[in-house]
Amino acid sequence: IITGGDSGIGKAVAIAMAREGANVVISYKDKVEDEDAKDTLEWIEKAGVKGLAIRGDLRNEKHCKKIIEKTITKFDKIDVLVNNAAYQMTYETIEEIDTEEWDKTFDTNMRAMFYLVKYAKPYMKPGSSIINTTSVNAYDPNPTLLPYAATKGAIQNFTASLAQLFMQDNSGIRVNAVAPGPIWTPLIPSTIPDHETFGKDNSPMGRPGQPAEIAPIYVFLASAAASYISGATIPATGGRATI
Repeated sequence: IITGGDSGIGKAVAIAMAREGANVVISYKDKVEDEDAKDTLEWIEKAGVKGLAIRGDLRNEKHCKKIIEKTITKFDKIDVLVNNAAYQMTYETIEEIDTEEWDKTFDTNMRAMFYLVKYAKPYMKPGSSIINTTSVNAYDPNPTLLPYAATKGAIQNFTASLAQLFMQDNSGIRVNAVAPGPIWTPLIPSTIPDHETFGKDNSPMGRPGQPAEIAPIYVFLASAAASYISGATIPATGGRATI
């Protein structure tokens, strides 16, 4: 299962997982994204595996439960859960951020993750993997992305705590995170005013990354090659320090 699998990092991860032989379920939010989701499914099927796209708002607990139920109905199991969907918006002052906006960011980026893990866990066997998308903002927060950066710090903590919890309960589920730096996705031009210089002035490599450069990290964390890794965050930040 990959949330936000219609575009950006989620789409790249969905295609990469499919090319490794995985059947893939993608979730996405709105009808306007139907064509993007359809395109992702076509790439999944070209890889010779099965795909399923589920539309709906992850802020709704019942919808998150439905994603899990539909996945089990079609595929009988869940081996990998990628919590990737996110929302962000830029603000120059804290006064601009109203309660509704703050809650929307946390409900999308953090609360949905809790719902999906909670309902997926009973179907995940030892050796399964949960991978959460955090951000370089967990280490070096952008002040104009205050709500978003706060959620990414929370996701990193959630990942570490959940990994410990699942080791203590002997469930055998590994939990890790990926922290991308500036990656060029559809989210960027729609949420960042000066996106023309995005990644050029805030990355030592002098450019934004592409989703396809990030996807192999998720494949690695989902695989048996990462069997001794849990509670970790792998940065892919274009050279920005994460210590």
